[in-house]
Amino acid sequence: MKNLSTILLATTMLFMSSCATLFTGTKDRITFNSTPSGATIYIDGVEQCKTPCTMKVKRSINDTDVEFKLDGYETRLITLSKEFNVVSIINLGNLLGWGIDALSGAVMKYDRKTYDITLDNKKTSMINPTRINIDTQNNIVELYVAEN
Repeated sequence: MKNLSTILLATTMLFMSSCATLFTGTKDRITFNSTPSGATIYIDGVEQCKTPCTMKVKRSINDTDVEFKLDGYETRLITLSKEFNVVSIINLGNLLGWGIDALSGAVMKYDRKTYDITLDNKKTSMINPTRINIDTQNNIVELYVAEN
């Protein structure tokens, strides 16, 4: 009877390893919106979609950076907000389970499922020089701008 209990306990621990990975997966579904729409979304430097879009984003212990890029507008960079995935606690003292959850990113989860970003127009400054000097012998161009 004691052997049966030991086998049952060992089997249960084996099946309970990496609980967050098994029960909650390794990706979260996140929606990205921008004003104006049509911005290209880059996650960790890789192009993903154009706003508005919803996609599955792989969980990670490290920060996940998202860029919103649209011609004529300033690029916005955000870091996705995340929190501890409490399902990982089921691993208890199982170091293998904690390791698998950490490597798969399942030990954390994204706590926001929608990001609404407003993009600002690129600021272009027009410099109207009052005088321009070109020195061809020394390869120098001088611009003189009056202060307002």
